[in-house]
Amino acid sequence: MSQVSDNDQEMPLVSHLTELRTRLLRIVGAVLLLFSGLFYFSQEIYALVAAPLRAYLPEGATMIATGVASPFLTPFKLTMMVALFLSIPIILHQVWGFIAPGLYKHEKRIAIPLLISSILLFYGGMAFAYFVVFPIMFGFFASVTPEGVEMMTDIGQYLDFVLTLFFAFGVAFEIPVATFLLIWVGIVDVAALRKGRPYVIVGCFAVGMVLTPPDVLSQTLLAVPMWLLFEAGLLCGTLVKRRSEHETDAEAEAEAAEQEPNDQPPAPQP
Repeated sequence: MSQVSDNDQEMPLVSHLTELRTRLLRIVGAVLLLFSGLFYFSQEIYALVAAPLRAYLPEGATMIATGVASPFLTPFKLTMMVALFLSIPIILHQVWGFIAPGLYKHEKRIAIPLLISSILLFYGGMAFAYFVVFPIMFGFFASVTPEGVEMMTDIGQYLDFVLTLFFAFGVAFEIPVATFLLIWVGIVDVAALRKGRPYVIVGCFAVGMVLTPPDVLSQTLLAVPMWLLFEAGLLCGTLVKRRSEHETDAEAEAEAAEQEPNDQPPAPQP
C-alpha cells in the first residue's frame, strides 16, 4: 500500500514536469521557426536597426566591422533576438497555459489583461526607444564628436548598445503592470505609493540620467513617460482595488449560498 501511495504522490509532479518540457519545446520551436523565416532578411533587418545612427554619420562615413566574422555573426545575432522578441506573445501564452489551472477565477480575470498589456507595453517601450530616443541620442553623439575624429562605429558594439536600450526601455514601460501588481497583491497600498510619489519622480529622472546622454532633453524624454506610466498603474490599481473588494464579498456570499444546501441534511420523507 505504501508503494502505491508513493506512486500516487509522484505522478502529479511527473505530469507537471512533462507538461513543462512540452511547453518549453514549443517555445524553442516557435523561436527557431521565426528565426528561419527571418534569417534570409538578416541584412535588411540590421540596416533597419542601424538607420537611426547612419542618419547622423558624417558624409562619406560608414559603419565598420573590426571582427573577422562580424559581418555574418552580427546580423545573425540580431535576427535571433528579433525572433525572440516577436515570440514573446507565444512565450507568455505557454506560460499562461502552464499556470492557469492553478489560479482562481478572479485571478484569471486579472491575469489575462495583465499579460496583454505587458506585451503591448514592452513593444511600446522598444518603439519609443527606436523612434524617439535613438534619433536624439545619436544626434547628440554626432554633435559632440571632437574635431579631427571621424565617427565610425563598429557594427558589433552598436548592436550590443541598441539591444541593451531596447531591453531597458521595454522593461521600463512595464511600470504600470508592476505598480498594479504591488497594489493588487497587497505588498503596498495606494496611499503609500502616493506618499512616495516624489521619490518615484526622482528615481525616474535618475534612471533617465543613466540610460540617456547627459542632456536635459534626453533625460526628460525617458523620465516623464516613466512617471506618467507610474501614475497610470496607480490609477488602475485604485480602480481595480475598489472593484475587487466588492467582488470578493459577493463571491464569498455566492460560494456560501452554494454550499449551504449541500451541508444541510436531507429532508425526512413521510
